[in-house]
Amino acid sequence: MAISPEEVRHVARLARLTLTDDEVARFGEQLSAILEAVSKVSELDLSDVPPTSHPLELVNACAPDEPRPSLSLDEVFANAPAREGDLFKVPPTS
Repeated sequence: MAISPEEVRHVARLARLTLTDDEVARFGEQLSAILEAVSKVSELDLSDVPPTSHPLELVNACAPDEPRPSLSLDEVFANAPAREGDLFKVPPTS
């Protein structure tokens, strides 16, 4: 399955990339090779393979939520460039 230069340019435009003609040719070859490799999956009989989001069994490694003391306001604002009362003071956006 070959990717045309127009298709490469279209994808580059969507990604807001400017490509040279050499890059268009190189990426076209690379994308074609990727699509060819992925298309081989459709040749496999996967009827007995259950859908999964990950090939390995994953376990949630989060610790339980437990209340604990938080930082004081002075600690929170210790490295802030500017403070206004209990708020971070930031420059206005233009």
